[in-house]
Amino acid sequence: MKKAVIFDLDGTLLNTLPDIAAAMNRVLEENGLPTHPERAYRLFTGNGARILTQRALGEGHSADLEERIYRQYAQDYAANSLVDTAPYPGIPGMLRALSERGLRVCVFSNKDDSDVQPVIRHFFADQQLAVVRGALPGVPLKPDPAAPLAIAASLGLTPEDFMYVGDTQTDMRCAKNAGMDSVAVTWGFQTKEEIAPGQPGQYADSAEQLLDILLRG
Repeated sequence: MKKAVIFDLDGTLLNTLPDIAAAMNRVLEENGLPTHPERAYRLFTGNGARILTQRALGEGHSADLEERIYRQYAQDYAANSLVDTAPYPGIPGMLRALSERGLRVCVFSNKDDSDVQPVIRHFFADQQLAVVRGALPGVPLKPDPAAPLAIAASLGLTPEDFMYVGDTQTDMRCAKNAGMDSVAVTWGFQTKEEIAPGQPGQYADSAEQLLDILLRG
């Protein structure tokens, strides 16, 4: 059995899509720009708020506009990140079961760390989480392995001790770059077909199936 698990956040533990889409659409509308259906944000997310802003704006926008929309989105999302966000079915119980079996449970997201910490405190305050980390200045985003390797080192573990769980190609590539075994969940923002090019080690279709995979290691 592995000693630790790194979980992605958005699309893996929490369905944050409604609040992400609503925040960005409000900002776009306030600036007289086209909005997008919620489903479009499935492919806008995963690489941090800056890339989300670029994808929502599309081609041909100025750096000044991008910066304004990014900052307005960050402010709006910070104030409205808990409106419709919720854990996926079975997630709290799965995390508790992993901790009870002695696994170190970690969360790593490309979402700004200032957005990660409040939702974790709100939804998972009673969980035993070893590390919770979002995007920090000067630290490369996924799929760069710097952050997951730093998490492993902080716990005195090796990459081989970890399973990496996420819902996107970016997560799977990050796991591979870090030398960690991976599991792709199919309930998140990308379909199985969209995740496949990231070459996940295994797939999980439910929290119960994921728990079984993680306990088997």
